[in-house]
Amino acid sequence: MRSVSGRVGIWLLLAAVLVLLPHALSFSQQEILVFLTINILLVASYRLLTLTGEWSLGHAVIMGVGAYASALYTKEFGIFVPVSMVLGACTAALVAMILSYPLFRMKGFYFLIGSFAAGEIIRLFWNRFREPFGGPKGIKRIDPMPDFDILVWQFDFFEPVSYYYFSAVVVGASLWLMWRIERSPVGLTFHAVHWQDKLAEATGVNVRAYRTLAFVVASGFAGLSGALLAHYIGAVNPNIFDLELMVFVLTWTIIGGTATIYGPVIGCIALTIVNEIVLREFGLEQMRPFVYGLLMIVSVLFLPKGLESLVQKGLARIASSGLDRDMGRERETPGS
Repeated sequence: MRSVSGRVGIWLLLAAVLVLLPHALSFSQQEILVFLTINILLVASYRLLTLTGEWSLGHAVIMGVGAYASALYTKEFGIFVPVSMVLGACTAALVAMILSYPLFRMKGFYFLIGSFAAGEIIRLFWNRFREPFGGPKGIKRIDPMPDFDILVWQFDFFEPVSYYYFSAVVVGASLWLMWRIERSPVGLTFHAVHWQDKLAEATGVNVRAYRTLAFVVASGFAGLSGALLAHYIGAVNPNIFDLELMVFVLTWTIIGGTATIYGPVIGCIALTIVNEIVLREFGLEQMRPFVYGLLMIVSVLFLPKGLESLVQKGLARIASSGLDRDMGRERETPGS
């Protein structure tokens, strides 16, 4: 009972921090917070794909599919923005399903290269056609989220605080759904496909179907992150979703760790702090690729399980110290 109340208290404290956090930041820092929230959804969706053991180099482009699709749904068809975001996520999932047919004839390194090639083909497609994708300049003047009022708070989505609250709710719900998927029988099968694919196949599991399912679901959440980005910045172009962004996603994932859903989230937050506070403060933003590469090498050598392993060790020590205290109290109790 005590552990349950403790967890509830931790979650309430975290919720309070997330609500109050933007009000302690400057305007530029509030905008960084919005982008960080969107990136958390992107990197968490990428981890969902890695549950089956496959690593893709096209995930950033799939994010772009959701962004382009949602932008076009609002501009060309006048669809309500929240609905277009959901449709953008569904479009990204549909594109992933189509790509899965050739890609999952490959495995491991070949899947990695194939996903990169598929992503570049999509980006070249956006570059080539000015209608409806806008060519190299992309799509501009994308419809923003419509403003509305809830109780005493007026949501003006040109303001980063309002968009942060909206994106935080969407991302929080998405993270919960991904967590539930991983803990479901489907998620357990994802792990089985990763670690014992031959054994899983021998027991009747359709390995390719489950890899495809993980790819499609992860792409849907990545597309949703792209839709959130598109309707915040108001413009998208092919260069936003290039290999550089994909390298950052890989770095966040590897440094954070993939054993838990919060591992990549920790990696994304930690490296965003390094980039936006440390590097920008000292005028070293141009050295970001070098710093990221160095941190990745150090992480692989000295922290192979990622930053999440430090959190797990800390939680284990807290739990063990609490258990020791309880045992000590029992020994001190008369008649025990």
